[in-house]
Amino acid sequence: MSEKYNGWSNYETWCINLWMDNEEGTYEHFQQLAINADDVYELSQQIKEYHEDAASTVLGDHAGVMADLLRGALSEVNWQEIAKHWIEAEATA
Repeated sequence: MSEKYNGWSNYETWCINLWMDNEEGTYEHFQQLAINADDVYELSQQIKEYHEDAASTVLGDHAGVMADLLRGALSEVNWQEIAKHWIEAEATA
């Protein structure tokens, strides 16, 4: 069971959002997605797909403990919480 972390639903969600906001190009990419999103669900799916594709690129066909841990961590991310945060940030900008 995950515990809240720095105001987010869990560490994994906080960590993903931290890195989305950490580099200018990445920030601008997700900012544009948030501006153009029709709703929280749509944006959450775009964010999830982006990170799952990145994980697949890194992992390739590798199997093992590290691949399992990365996939497990991604399964804990609250994608809708992140999407809601980004949409709300753009609404108040």
